[in-house]
Amino acid sequence: MISSISLNGQVNETNPPQYIKTIQFSGNTPQAQLPIIKLGEPLYLSFDDLNGDERDYYYTIEHYSYDWTLSDLAKSEYLNGFDDVRIENYQNSFNTLQMYSHYYMQIPNRDVRGITKSGNYLLRVFDDNRNLVFSRKFIVYEEIVSVPTVVKRSRDVRFIRSKQVVNFSVNSKGINLTNPQQNVKVLVLQNDVLSTAITNIKPQFMLGGELVYKQDTELAFWAGNEFLNFDNSDVLGATAMIRRVDREDLHVNYLYTNPARYNRTYTYNPDINGRFVVRNLRSDKNAIDAEYVRVRFALQYLEDLKSGEEIHIYGNFNNYVLDETTRMDYDTGSGMFRKEILLKQGFYNYKYVLKRADGSVDTGAIDGNFEETENDYTVIVYYKELGGRYDRVIGIGRTNSEKMSH
Repeated sequence: MISSISLNGQVNETNPPQYIKTIQFSGNTPQAQLPIIKLGEPLYLSFDDLNGDERDYYYTIEHYSYDWTLSDLAKSEYLNGFDDVRIENYQNSFNTLQMYSHYYMQIPNRDVRGITKSGNYLLRVFDDNRNLVFSRKFIVYEEIVSVPTVVKRSRDVRFIRSKQVVNFSVNSKGINLTNPQQNVKVLVLQNDVLSTAITNIKPQFMLGGELVYKQDTELAFWAGNEFLNFDNSDVLGATAMIRRVDREDLHVNYLYTNPARYNRTYTYNPDINGRFVVRNLRSDKNAIDAEYVRVRFALQYLEDLKSGEEIHIYGNFNNYVLDETTRMDYDTGSGMFRKEILLKQGFYNYKYVLKRADGSVDTGAIDGNFEETENDYTVIVYYKELGGRYDRVIGIGRTNSEKMSH
C-alpha cells in the first residue's frame, strides 16, 4: 500500500480503488466538497463497494497542524471515545443492474461520541486486512473571531476580466492574539477545493484588534467558468444534456458534445460549483436504488496539445483527482476527445481542464476564465497560542462572487 505521507511530512488524501465509488463526505451542508464543521456539529460519510460482498471496513481519525503535518496531540486529547472500529451500517443495492454495498456512518456515534478540538483532520478507511482504502480531509472550527469577507475585481488590468480577488479581515473581538504575524495563519478556498487553496498569507496591516488582508496579487484566484452539468435521475430519459440512452451490461448515457468555451462569450449557467447529488426519480431510496451508469463525454477542442499535455474531466464526483479514469482520449474518426466514466445516477457538475507536462493543471485553458463566474469563497483562520501544542481554527469567513464589488 502506498503511503499517504509525502516526503515533507504533509499528509495527502489517498484515492480509492476502482471498486469504491460515490464517496460522499459532508457536515450539515449537503453535498459539501470539503467538510468544514463547527465544533460539536455532526459529520457524515457514505460510499459504495461495487464488489457487493459486504466486506468489513474500519475508520480512524487523526489530528493535523495547519500545514497538514501530524500534530502533537494524543488521540485521547481530541476524541471523546475511540476510533479504529468497524463501520456497522450498510445495505445492499436493490433491483439494480450493478450490484453494490452502500456503507454509511456519522460522528458522533456509539464509539466516537465527539471531536473535542478544532483543527485539521484526516479520516482514513481500511479494509479487514488493514489495507488503506481511501482517506478524506475535514476541518473543525470554533467561532472565536469574526472574519468579514468580500470578493473584488482585480486591480491588475491584465486580469481584470479573468480573476477574482478575496479581501478579508480577522476581528479578534477584544481577544488578545499574541504575535499574530507568526501565530495567525489563513487558508483561502475557492469552491472548497484544497488543491487550489491560497496559503501562507500575512496580514497587510493591523488596525487595533483587527488583522487586515487586502493584497490584490496574493489573494487573486482565476475566476474559471460555470460548471457544465447533466442530470440522469431518470436513467431511461434523454434530456437537454443527454442526447441518447442505450443499454449494454449497464445503462449508457451519451452526453451532447461540449465545445471549448475559452474563446466564447460568458453565459450564466446556474451550477452547484462542482458538486454532485445522487438521486433516482423512480425511487425514494436513492442510496441503494440508484443505478450505476456509463456516462460518455465528448469535447470539441481544436487546439493542438503539446507533448505531455492531457485533457481531463474535472469535478467533485472523484474529489477532483486527475488520473486515467478522467483522461480523455482523442478520437481521430470524429475529431473529438472522448471518455466514459461510471457514475451513480443523479445530478453532476463537471468541466474540462488541461494537465500540462509538468503536472500543473490549467483550469481555464479549455473552459476559460470570466470575472462574472459565480464562485464560493471560504477563509479559514488558524491560531497557535503562546505555549499551545496545536493549531486551533478560531473562525471562518464565507462569501460568494455574486456579491463582488468593483
